[in-house]
Parts: sequence; structure tokens; C-alpha cells
Amino acid sequence: MAGPERISTGDNDRWPPVRITWGGLVSPSPREVFLRLVHGVADGNLNELPDLYGEVTDVRHPMATPESEPLTSRLALQEHFTVPPEVRESLPKRRVVDVVVHETADPEVIVAEFAYEFTLPDDSMAKVPCVFVMRVRDGRIIESRDYIDPIRTYTARGDLDRLIASLRKEVS
Repeated sequence: MAGPERISTGDNDRWPPVRITWGGLVSPSPREVFLRLVHGVADGNLNELPDLYGEVTDVRHPMATPESEPLTSRLALQEHFTVPPEVRESLPKRRVVDVVVHETADPEVIVAEFAYEFTLPDDSMAKVPCVFVMRVRDGRIIESRDYIDPIRTYTARGDLDRLIASLRKEVS
């Protein structure tokens, strides 16, 4: 098994093209698909993201608060990524940092560590650490476990009251 591959997140890594070989087109690697996903989220290109997934998927957010149902289709992911323009405009800016991609013995599976770094209204920064475990087949995500710190996420978005309210509902 190869060790972790440290990568930069400069413009050359944002939207890697499909590689061309002597035999024709090759699907993007799991690493390339992962980078397209996280940079698409950070850049707010949410309408493009469902195309990164297979028709049938198993995408879960085990740390989501409140709990969320698995996303089992591209259509479900399209709904997941649909954000009204007024909400999208109110979200703080973010970028992808601290990316480390671990390749596994299974060429379809990667484990990716990274953080979203949010710029808050007072120009301070907040980091939200994440770990994604993804299976990518033929250039499409078919399985993913997205571990995202919910407390830091709600805090970075200025929405901690919403998290507290959802926790109170779960307790009562």
C-alpha cells in the first residue's frame, strides 16, 4: 500500500482534466474526483456536484446532527446540493486546506483528510476538519462516508443556535 500522497490545492489541482492515453479516455482517478467534489463545495458550484456520483449511491454522513438519511441516488444528491440562492449568498466563504489523500489496497477506495477553512464576517478564520472515505468506480462516486465535525461546521456558519435546537429536539 502506498503511503499518503500530500497534494497542493492550487489551481492546477482544482479541476483536473480527464487523462488521455494511447487507448483513449481514462476515467478520473478517485483522487481527482475527490478534489472536484471538495473544491466544488468550497467554490459554491453545487449544481455540478451530482454529476460526480453514480446513478445508485450509498453516501452517508455518520456525524450529521441532526441525523441524516443515506443518499442512495444521484437524484437524492441533487436535492442535497440544492441550496436557495439567498441561503448560498449568506454562507461564509471557504476554501479547502490541509489535504492528504491515502490510497488503499483497493484502487477504487481512498481515505481523504482535509479541512474547510471558513472566512468569518469579522475576517477571522475557522477550520472544520473532515475525513471522507470514498469508493469511486468509472470516475463516479458510488459510496462515501463523509465525517465532518458538526460543532465546528455550525460554528463556522454562524448557526450554532440551530445545532443546539436540533440537539434539544433529539433529547426530548
